[in-house]
Parts: sequence; C-alpha cells; structure tokens
Amino acid sequence: MAKFIYLYRGPATPMSDRTPEQGAERQAAFGAWMEKVGAALVDVGSPFGTSASVRDDGTEGTAGDLIGYTIVEADDLAAAKALTDGLPFLSNSDGKCAVEIFELLPM
Repeated sequence: MAKFIYLYRGPATPMSDRTPEQGAERQAAFGAWMEKVGAALVDVGSPFGTSASVRDDGTEGTAGDLIGYTIVEADDLAAAKALTDGLPFLSNSDGKCAVEIFELLPM
C-alpha cells in the first residue's frame, strides 16, 4: 500500500463565519466520510493557518491557496482518487474547491 496526501485548495471559510448548526453539520459530514474511508485514513490532517512563501532567491512572497491536508493509504492513485467520493470538501459543485493528490514516496 502507498500513502497519498490530499492537498485541499480553495477558499477557506473561517469557523467564525458559520453558525453553530452549520459547524456541527460540516463536522458530522466529515465524520461520516472518515468512517466510510476507515482504515485507509492514515492522518485526518488539519486546516492550514497563517502562511508564507520563501523562495530560492531569498525573497518572500504570498503563499498559495492551499487550506489543509489529509493522508490516506491506497493501492494506487486510482484508489486514492476513489476515496474522495463523498468528501464534504468537494460537495459545493461550483468548481472553486479541489483536492490535489500526490503519492508520498519513501525517502
């Protein structure tokens, strides 16, 4: 089995912008997805906070729009993609959110 990282890209909605009911609903949806994925979920991950970008020439810039990560274990890339089925992050269907999937190679 290989490990894959999901990098979440899109607009972040601060928890303070959600009602308690919306927050609970979102948490329940993620809980259901995590239960569905089961043992393939290696690291539930976390959202990203403040960020910076340091470049190879020593300058700094604005970090990209990555907002969090999750790590799963799957047989191959196709299986890792299939695990995104039902992922609440992809539920808006407006094209503003994406999950970029990368295999984590051994060092």
